[in-house]
Amino acid sequence: MRTFLIKSLAVSATALLALTACSTERDKSSSGDSGTAAKGFPADSLIGVALPSKTSENWVLAGDLFTNGLKEAGFKSDVQYAGASTTVADQQNQITAMVTNGAKVIVIGATDAAQLATQVAAAKQAGATVIAYDRLITQTPDVDYYIAFDNFKVGQLQGQALLDGMKAKKPKGPYTIELFSGSPDDNNSGVFFNGAMDVLKPAIDKGDVVVGSGQTEIKQTATQGWKAENAQSRMDSLLNSTYNSGKTLDGVLSPNDTLARAIITSVKGAGKPIPVVTGQDSEVESVKSIMAGEQYSTINKDTRKLVAETVTMVKSLQAGNSPQVNDTQSYNNGVKVVPAYLLPPVIVTKANAAEAYADDPKLAPLTK
Repeated sequence: MRTFLIKSLAVSATALLALTACSTERDKSSSGDSGTAAKGFPADSLIGVALPSKTSENWVLAGDLFTNGLKEAGFKSDVQYAGASTTVADQQNQITAMVTNGAKVIVIGATDAAQLATQVAAAKQAGATVIAYDRLITQTPDVDYYIAFDNFKVGQLQGQALLDGMKAKKPKGPYTIELFSGSPDDNNSGVFFNGAMDVLKPAIDKGDVVVGSGQTEIKQTATQGWKAENAQSRMDSLLNSTYNSGKTLDGVLSPNDTLARAIITSVKGAGKPIPVVTGQDSEVESVKSIMAGEQYSTINKDTRKLVAETVTMVKSLQAGNSPQVNDTQSYNNGVKVVPAYLLPPVIVTKANAAEAYADDPKLAPLTK
């Protein structure tokens, strides 16, 4: 069983790989019973949606899609965003209010994966179903379902894109890279990093790839709050400490688009050539950057599809049915294995951007 709970920022990249190496195969079922009793509830019930702060375009879009999608399905909705502070108190209070107001399902994109156990326990005691959205909620038995894109696969795609992009620019290595990971309070950060290192570590071990700074532990690569300014500051420091004497930086593993753009800004500010930089989320400015030949890649995780599948889950629960899941083995939150529905991510570079975004009215025009 692959465990995706990250227990400590002190876990090294090597240890993280050992964590995943215990099982490299997933036992996925095409649909299934999660073990949670489905009782059904009135069709016009309140559905709560608690999202983190608006740190990226996909979270902003998700809120609008949930509001409209739940309304179209006949539900009342309460869609809330946590504030921009670094504490989880906003989200804790919002979930508590949703429970008090009688929400039958509470969908949670966790601000801090490990600090919601009290609130989800209260939700369960009140008879609500809890769905972890995009980010797994950890250290609690009271999460019923998890819905997300396959985030380990996201990391693998990012790692492979980094290797492919560097080889395309410079056919022969060795290649010098730097590693960035996401916020330590987001369980996905370790999953992305694990997936990327699943691809990169063999190349590092062979000497084909070198981490110039030597910073390979997740506590060294983390970006608090997923904030662009934190990534840019760290990149500035790396350039000054490691690349100030002519050493070439060939690539940077960036876990998302916001951080990718910050990294590129730092490199350009230092007057150095832009390395191969990965990303995720298909943000407008990053798609523009990819088409301009700066950022190398992103990941298409279509928020429209993820929200639509979540609303489908809610409709199944309302009808008294068990929602469809396709993974009942992989996502151990430290207390239980959470039944999951995973969507496939898609790697996007300049070469396939037009195809990848052909049905996206916002992004398709940018690829012409």
